[in-house]
Amino acid sequence: MDIHGSALVTGASRGIGRAVAIELANRGFDTVATMRDPEAGASMADETGGRLSVRRLDVTDPSTFDVPDDLRVLVNNAGIDTDYLPVEHANIDDWRRMFETNVFGVVSLTAAAIPTLRANQPSVVCTVTSSSIIASVPFFSAYRASKAAASAFGDSLRVEVAPFGIRVVEIMPGPIDTDMFRLSTGEAGATRFADYRPLAGVAADLRREHADPRVVDPAEAATAVVDAILDSSGPMRYGCDPMSLELLDLWRQYDDETVFTMTGRSLIDLVAAADDGDHASV
Repeated sequence: MDIHGSALVTGASRGIGRAVAIELANRGFDTVATMRDPEAGASMADETGGRLSVRRLDVTDPSTFDVPDDLRVLVNNAGIDTDYLPVEHANIDDWRRMFETNVFGVVSLTAAAIPTLRANQPSVVCTVTSSSIIASVPFFSAYRASKAAASAFGDSLRVEVAPFGIRVVEIMPGPIDTDMFRLSTGEAGATRFADYRPLAGVAADLRREHADPRVVDPAEAATAVVDAILDSSGPMRYGCDPMSLELLDLWRQYDDETVFTMTGRSLIDLVAAADDGDHASV
């Protein structure tokens, strides 16, 4: 993909969104970094030698949508998460709030941008989901469900807009050093429930052992994201860190039951083994 015109990034006040907006500006796009509170991005223009402006945009409020006339890259990055709870104890209002941003917001803004992206083809819709949708991660059902919905949305969108010269890209991050990632490192809400405490403990141990030591800086992830956006002959789905790349390779090589056995089943077996050990010591 050649570089000219504008790029718009949602949720650009921090984390991956902020880094991607700066990287797009560094590469030569006129970049619009959008967020609910523009004050959070007040210093962004000084962080790049390219052209970058900050605007207010709330993906749940279409009255804030302002698509540049020369838009060629839309990055749907804005997203939220919630407390990590067992489905049995789910807060459905939290689910609704998450889907409002992570799914309906993505659909709404993308729909508004398609006519402009069509006029400026070749162009790209890039949506940030999560590599967690590949693995059977307990207590992340709400977040994973919302990101899986956005992923399925991209599958259909890809077919619909290909004749218009619009390419659809999905980025599936793993452990990136963002506020959202750091917040999720605390004690899981599932530990409040005795029936789920053993599984929560094993999952936390595995995360500390395998995910936390491999966390990637947002700027490094952003380089991979923009490379994917510019890779006109590439696939739809990309990782942007070592763990997400490994999970994507796993997903592409094996069927769902094999992936479950290698991820979810291992958790179940570890919990059972720990339980057997407790009983043996009594």
